Amino acid sequence: MLRARPADVISEWFGVDDDFERSPADPRASYRHDVWLGLTLTVLAVVGMELSRSAGYLVQAGDHPAWLLYVLSGAGALPLVVRRRYPLAVLAVVYAHFLLVGLTVPVVAMSQVLQVVYFMTLYTAVAWARDRRAMLIVVTACLVAMFGWLFWQMAVSSGMQEYAESEGLLADPPGFLSPLDAMVAQTWLTNIAYFLGAIALGQVTWHAARRRAQLAEQAATIERQAAELGRRAVVTERLRIARELHDVVAHHVSVIGIQAAAARRLLAKGDAGTQDPQVPLATIESASRDAVEQMRGLVGTLRDIGDDGGTAAGEDRSPEPGVADIGRLVDADDGLDVSYTLVAEPVGAEGSVPGALGLSLYRTAQEALANVRKHSTARAAGVTVRVDRRPVADDRRFRGGYAEVEVVDDGRARPGSSGSGLGLVGIRERVATHHGLAEIGPRVTGGYRVRVRLPMPVEGP
Repeated sequence: MLRARPADVISEWFGVDDDFERSPADPRASYRHDVWLGLTLTVLAVVGMELSRSAGYLVQAGDHPAWLLYVLSGAGALPLVVRRRYPLAVLAVVYAHFLLVGLTVPVVAMSQVLQVVYFMTLYTAVAWARDRRAMLIVVTACLVAMFGWLFWQMAVSSGMQEYAESEGLLADPPGFLSPLDAMVAQTWLTNIAYFLGAIALGQVTWHAARRRAQLAEQAATIERQAAELGRRAVVTERLRIARELHDVVAHHVSVIGIQAAAARRLLAKGDAGTQDPQVPLATIESASRDAVEQMRGLVGTLRDIGDDGGTAAGEDRSPEPGVADIGRLVDADDGLDVSYTLVAEPVGAEGSVPGALGLSLYRTAQEALANVRKHSTARAAGVTVRVDRRPVADDRRFRGGYAEVEVVDDGRARPGSSGSGLGLVGIRERVATHHGLAEIGPRVTGGYRVRVRLPMPVEGP
């Protein structure tokens, strides 16, 4: 197994070849906040310099006028107003300021506020730079310059020596190392922690932002795929409805043809006929109305279909089930106790349910029971079919009465067995075909309910 080279590890950690470019979620608000932050730190830098001067901390500042100290302090913090818009340029400008001021007026560069500014600038460059390769180059150059300046300051400064002599540390060293060696080591350790801490914090922030962007992209992809699966499920279900309604309508058209031929023969016989020609004509009228209503719903539902589809090979072409067949769904011996109830008003009204409505009610019950068996902890379920020919006063859709099926259970969702939800999409598509109502969801008292109510055709002319 080949070990990765250190350069490759560093390049990968800093995201040198990564396509991700971090940018604020709300650029205008973020840049406005940067302006306020930069101006606040500029004011604090100037105020802090005056406080240090007034407290006598700037004895070594020499003959530099106060206004120059204020200008240099403010100039070090002011570039932060554009820190996230131009992170690398701000880093270069601020650290160039640090070097120039540190070599000429060190007391300014050592002020507490500017120390915070230098840390924040380095952090921002690592966390927000869009060109990671350029970031690595600029940050490396700044670190070399900073540690070079630190080495130069230690080489030419006698402050540590004077401090050790004044405290008598050279004559009686208190620790294992000499005082001068300990001071030098402590200075280097502090600066290493300072600069590398800013870099590490910035890079961790950048990785977190990249991870959030990846998760957001994955969530968007999953949402698109789910929408596509839902759309395909709708198309598949509509094609299935089309085939089923085709069989029902074809039946009505065949009846119309047969009854029309019978009426023509009866009319041709005139008074010699023994059967009233009004009977086949009434049958033709009823069948044609039923066929037109079903075709109208079919066209309305399938208007937007754009995919090609056809009958699957080997598809069962036996007569489509209806309301009378729903009772057979409870006979499955799979451990689920299913009860069946039929309520008809008037008695025998279930026989007047059109074939298309009966088929939709049957498919609804079939899908609901399948969901209970696959995805629920229920031990019992109930199937109720209601057919009522009385008009519903508050809903004109049901002025001819309604036919409905209701499936309820006493369980809850089984862990780890959640379905795709596409079966429920199919139920809603069938309901939309017939302009009915659907109630699908958990019950307040526990369990789950699927109830579908479809309008019955109006009786009479």
